[in-house]
Amino acid sequence: MTKGEGNEIVDGRETIPLLTPYKMGNFNLSHRIVLAPLTRSRSYKFVPQPHAALYYSQRTTKGGFLIAEAAGVSHTAQGSLHQLPSDLRIEPSYQPEGKPPISCTNKPLQKDISNNATTTDKYPPPRRISTDEIPLLVNDFKIAAKNAMEAGFDGVEIHGANGYLLDQFLKDKVNDRDDEYGSRLENRCRFPLEVVKAVADEIGANKVGVKLSPFADYNDCEDSDPQVLAIYMAESLNQLGILYCHLVEPRMVTLLNNSDTTKWSLMPIREVFKGTFIVTGGYDRNEGNCAITCGAADVVAYGRLFLANPDLPKRFELNVDEFNHPDPTTFYMHDPVQGYSDYPFLQNTSSTI
Repeated sequence: MTKGEGNEIVDGRETIPLLTPYKMGNFNLSHRIVLAPLTRSRSYKFVPQPHAALYYSQRTTKGGFLIAEAAGVSHTAQGSLHQLPSDLRIEPSYQPEGKPPISCTNKPLQKDISNNATTTDKYPPPRRISTDEIPLLVNDFKIAAKNAMEAGFDGVEIHGANGYLLDQFLKDKVNDRDDEYGSRLENRCRFPLEVVKAVADEIGANKVGVKLSPFADYNDCEDSDPQVLAIYMAESLNQLGILYCHLVEPRMVTLLNNSDTTKWSLMPIREVFKGTFIVTGGYDRNEGNCAITCGAADVVAYGRLFLANPDLPKRFELNVDEFNHPDPTTFYMHDPVQGYSDYPFLQNTSSTI
C-alpha cells in the first residue's frame, strides 16, 4: 500500500477516512481511531493508581473513543496480578484461599501464548464450574457492569476473546462439557449470550459492546469452525441489540503460529452484524483508512501502535513517518512510568486533533 491510499480529495483537501466523524448509537465520535483494551498490570493490589489517569488522558482526544483495560468481574476472576478490579471501591484478593481458577473444563493449560511453552507445572489445573454455578457468574458480570457505570464509564465491553472465560466456553477445542453449556454450538454460546443479555438488561444494550476472537488460539482456546461460530454469535448479538461488536483479525493467528496467511476473513461477520463493527489486529494508517473506505469496518482499534504513540490520531492526521516503537519487555511490567506514560509526543507540530 502507498501513502494516502484510501483517502479522498474533497474541495481540494484530503479527507482521511479514519478522521471522519461517526455516530455510534448515542455517541458522536469525532474520528474512528480507537484505543484497544490493553492489559497494563499497573493497578497495584487491584487498586487503580493516579498514573492510570495520566496514561489514559495522554491518549484522549475530544470526541475520541477509548476502551479501558479488562477488569475482573469478581474476587476470583483475576487472571494475573495488578489488573483493574470490577468494583473500584474495594480491594479484591488474587485467587483467594489458593483455589484453582474456574473454567468450562478441568483440562490443564498446555500452551502459554507468552512463550509458546508447556505450562502444566506453572499454572494449576482449572476447576470445571458446575451447571448450577453459572447463574452466579452471570450475576457477577451484571454487578460488575453496574459498578462500571456508577464509577463513571460510558458503557462496558464484555470480553469474550483471547482465551478468557467466555472464550473458553465458546470454543469446541476446550469446552468438553456435556450439559446445556457444552457440545453443540448453541450450547457453547449459551453462557456468553446469557452474560450479554444480563448486562444489557442492567445498563442498556446501547451501552454494551462485545469483543470476540473466533479465529484465534489463545491459551488452548481454538475452534474447529470459527467462521460458523462467529456468524452465529453475530446473529445472536443482533437479537440483543447491542451497540457494537469488536472482532480480532484472523491474521493475528499468524503471529502465533509463524504462518504468513490465513483463509479466514471478517467480512462474512461484518455482513451479518447490524451494529457498529470494530476491527483490531495489526492495522496501520493506510490499512485502517482502507477498512473504513471499503466498508470492512466502522471503527478501527489500535493496540500496540496507540500504546507507543499517545498522540496517534495526530500522527495519522499529519501522515508522519515518525512513530515510536513499542517495547514488549515493558508491556506488563509494574513500573508506573517506564513503558507506560513515558512514550514521547510529536514536537513542534499542529493539528486539529
